[in-house]
Amino acid sequence: MNRRLSWIVLISCALLPGPWCSAAASGDETDPPEDRVGLHLPREITVQNPLLSLDQVAVVTGEGPLATTARSVRLGRFSVPGQKIVLDRATILSRLASAGIPAESVTLTGADAVTVRRRQQIISGDEFVAFAQLFLRQNPPGSSPCEGAVAAKPKDLALSDEPQNMQLVPRFVENGARGFVTVQVSVVVDGKEIGSRTVPLRLRYRAHKAVTLQEIPEGTALTPENVKVEEFVSDRPETGWKSPYGLVVLRKLPAGTEIRDGMTDTAQPSLVIRRNETVVIRVQRPGFLVTAVGLAMQEGRAGQFVKVRNTDSHRTIICKVNADGTVEPVL
Repeated sequence: MNRRLSWIVLISCALLPGPWCSAAASGDETDPPEDRVGLHLPREITVQNPLLSLDQVAVVTGEGPLATTARSVRLGRFSVPGQKIVLDRATILSRLASAGIPAESVTLTGADAVTVRRRQQIISGDEFVAFAQLFLRQNPPGSSPCEGAVAAKPKDLALSDEPQNMQLVPRFVENGARGFVTVQVSVVVDGKEIGSRTVPLRLRYRAHKAVTLQEIPEGTALTPENVKVEEFVSDRPETGWKSPYGLVVLRKLPAGTEIRDGMTDTAQPSLVIRRNETVVIRVQRPGFLVTAVGLAMQEGRAGQFVKVRNTDSHRTIICKVNADGTVEPVL
């Protein structure tokens, strides 16, 4: 019986097409090629489109219908500038399953998760600060030149694309804090504001001070040889500062002392007469000259008025001190 069945099979194979006969003769069944999807995940990738599909974030291999479907599977979208999206393997397999692609039909290689960022332009907080400080230098709130020390650095601003015609427009905004100003820097594209940052700045003014280079005795005049003028930054604007050169110190000043108000005075002319000194009282008018001898009751410099007692009349009179040491009564 078995021998007869074998002859029937052989005769049938001779009459029927080859592939079927080959399979029947061998006794094996041949399945159609299995439809699979290969995915390779990079660690990071930057994309242009805000809508994410699988073919944007992974290398998809396969020629069957599953691979074609997988390439167009949606994985989400960017909602705000500067956002990053992290997609792990479990999330990707879940999205594929929702599209009818089972996990057993997917071969995953590469990273465990891919971080996706959108290609865009970033304006850093440092750029906003630098622009606000330049605006303040060019437009000081008072007459004194000033700088601005940043009080709080603003956050970066991410733009959704890379605009070609972009401008930064600064302006002062209200700030109730004393010694501070706030500059708002707006990002304008094609005449439309698309974002802004505020930069609070503490006002710092350029000022001057004089410092002694050596010990200066009382009564010594200040010169570039014993005093240097330094520039520094102050919280207050400088008003009415003048170089101290030519002034005299009222007390001894050690080296390295900053010269402040009350330490100096204008140079005084030297004493012409001293107290209890004999002086000549002189009255001169056109055509006559009268002199007398007196005793100075006070010391005096040229141009000052002092009391003088006439030694002949013993009367005390007010006299003006002349540069030659004589005194002239005030008549």
